[in-house]
Amino acid sequence: MNKESKIYVAGHRGLVGSAIMRQLDAMGYSNVLTRTHSELDLVKQAQVQTFFKKEKPEYVFLAAAKVGGIHANNTYPAEFIYQNMMIEANIVDAAYRNGVEKLLFLGSSCIYPRAVAQPMREDALLTDILEPTNEPYALAKIAGIKLCESYNRQYATDYRSVMPTNLYGGSDNFHPENSHVIPAVMRRFHEAKEQADTEVVVWGSGKPMREFLHVDDMASACLYVMNLDRETYKGNTQPMLSHINVGTGVDCTIREMAETIKKVVGFEGEVVFDSSKPDGAMRKLMDVSRLGAMGWKASIAFGEGLAATYKCYLETKV
Repeated sequence: MNKESKIYVAGHRGLVGSAIMRQLDAMGYSNVLTRTHSELDLVKQAQVQTFFKKEKPEYVFLAAAKVGGIHANNTYPAEFIYQNMMIEANIVDAAYRNGVEKLLFLGSSCIYPRAVAQPMREDALLTDILEPTNEPYALAKIAGIKLCESYNRQYATDYRSVMPTNLYGGSDNFHPENSHVIPAVMRRFHEAKEQADTEVVVWGSGKPMREFLHVDDMASACLYVMNLDRETYKGNTQPMLSHINVGTGVDCTIREMAETIKKVVGFEGEVVFDSSKPDGAMRKLMDVSRLGAMGWKASIAFGEGLAATYKCYLETKV
């Protein structure tokens, strides 16, 4: 991409989309196109086709998605599979029909089987059954990978897919039930501190291990992968290898995560784990060697990222 290229960021208000917007601005890209949900409903095919036909973006970051944690995935499975599949299908097809030069699709680490060897390699895709708690969302993201891969195979397009590990950052959704684990737990600790509570309850046993990537690192990786030439970004039409993992390559237990957030927030009570609540997969660590070989690695340490996230939460909370 050159600095004047017409770039469309789908989902520009979301966690990743807003980080991509900040990254584009910082790097001097001056022709960035966005639409709010009220201006363009990405689930509606006709609206998406009309938008692409009129605006003719050269590059597309497909960061729009319906997202949430275990509770949200269990409560709204139909919405998760339907909305995500429609968004992907509409944008990928409109990109092809309107001559988009490159598209970057953002997936999720939940595409990999529940009982997969750790760390998770790209070629583990579709080798076993998925984690039941987020299967509809995972299937939608796998469909997105295969959409990009199939259009590349049939039409020689250049659509790329990146699979982030668990993301966090200041622009996240801090809803107490429908958010991801870090913002949900951070809010819980903050409210407990304000109310002088003696304990904070965290879902699950605390034993599962998770890898966490700051969203600003994810945005950096997105622009890096988008700007790679075809020779460096190999395999974008090769089945099971058309996507790239993005993460830190380091994980921690949920208990360690909670204790770190407790320290960042300054809560002085106890952390209690409710083992009656689901754990999800016991470990989800990405193998990030492919992206590392292409020249990119994460740079924001976990404690540093959590501190920045909490600062943003304090500045924006109602």
